[in-house]
Amino acid sequence: MNYEHIAKQLIPLLGGKENIISVTHCATRLRLVLKDDKKAEAKDIENIEGVKGAFSSSGQFQIIFGTGVVNKVYEAFAREAGVQQGDADAHQEAIKQKMNPLARFAKTLSNIFVPIIPAIVASGLLMGLLGMMKAFKWVAADSPLYILLDMFSSAAFIILPILIGFSAAKEFGGTPFLGAVIGGIMTHPALLNPWGLAEAKPNYMHFLGFDIAMVGYQGTVVPILLATYVMSKVERGLRKVVPHAVSLLVVPFVTVILTGFITILAIGPLGNLLGDGITTVLNFVYHYGGALAGLIFGGLYSMIVITGVHHSFHAIEANLLAKLGVNYLLPIWSMANVAQGGAGLAVFVKSKRTKTKEIALPAALSAFLGITEPVIFGVNLKYRKPFIAAAIGGALGGAYVVFTNVVANAYGLTGIPMIAIVAPEGLTNLMHYLIGFAIAVVSAFVATFLLKFREEEE
Repeated sequence: MNYEHIAKQLIPLLGGKENIISVTHCATRLRLVLKDDKKAEAKDIENIEGVKGAFSSSGQFQIIFGTGVVNKVYEAFAREAGVQQGDADAHQEAIKQKMNPLARFAKTLSNIFVPIIPAIVASGLLMGLLGMMKAFKWVAADSPLYILLDMFSSAAFIILPILIGFSAAKEFGGTPFLGAVIGGIMTHPALLNPWGLAEAKPNYMHFLGFDIAMVGYQGTVVPILLATYVMSKVERGLRKVVPHAVSLLVVPFVTVILTGFITILAIGPLGNLLGDGITTVLNFVYHYGGALAGLIFGGLYSMIVITGVHHSFHAIEANLLAKLGVNYLLPIWSMANVAQGGAGLAVFVKSKRTKTKEIALPAALSAFLGITEPVIFGVNLKYRKPFIAAAIGGALGGAYVVFTNVVANAYGLTGIPMIAIVAPEGLTNLMHYLIGFAIAVVSAFVATFLLKFREEEE
């Protein structure tokens, strides 16, 4: 494969060098920010050797090459187009400038929560292991092993405001370690830790006419997001007026004091109210909407994925875990994702073109592993009817998992990998998840044929 030749072919089909603002790549895709996405010839790009799909989403034009190929194409393309390599922050900023306010908000939340996913997944798996050890009485509840694992499993949720504070400050343009300090203030040992102490009563402190409840924000999400946003605004404002010679001393000092007072007096309580309100509304829809809620959410989720707004759901899921200890939204999203894989598998079986088969099979398999963009944009949305079929499968699978109360104990994993964070909640939970998985995949596969998908409709 001649990567330089591929790069030379791509540039004119992307509207020329002058239309390219920024470029980077992930594990499988070349990601570009273009001045005008309409100048990109997606169909012609898909006919280039090695290209498995091309689409525009969330402020980027993305070209699927696959693992091991995309990085080599990227290097050749960057040289040929004359763009700088490796400036991730500049690329993210370029993406945001092209988005509408809602998409920009979703992108911001995604950038904050995606880096935290490994910690949440690890804690979820440890909690599951701990639950199995307790249920099957593998070890005594007062044994050193049990006590240590209990410490390990709850740590990420206890210091969640610190993790979010660090990540959010970086995203909001503040100093990440100052964000972590604000998170530390909100989880200070002097404040009552509500994590696992729902019956405990906090003391109150009278200050400046306010009665402050001495309760911490361990495991919470909304309060630290608001506090870090304010902190970043304060810090950036101070840097504009404080002389550079004393900036290192004055700016962090004043930022922490101001934000600390504002957080304890106002932001924390307000953030808790907002977080509780979101959870209450979701619980109402989930419990009273029942299978109908799962049907609607499962059917519409893939349409939300197209807009990129789905990344913002990580914040909502993290709040559910903090308030309820379980995540009932992720199983619904998983049904929508694997249904896309089922529709893509049907395209592979029914298609005649070799190139379509080469794209459809690996894209469908990646959907079963939780990565849906290749199958959505490279296959199903391209032919339209498979995408509709996947929505049907996601709706039916979503209705089933809601009806049977399937939950997870973390967020971030869907498809087959999600078994790891579903199984610890019990054998019944796992069995219903697998049944929902099968319903979503099979119904999407069958619906693709019933809708008379034809390759000529490209």
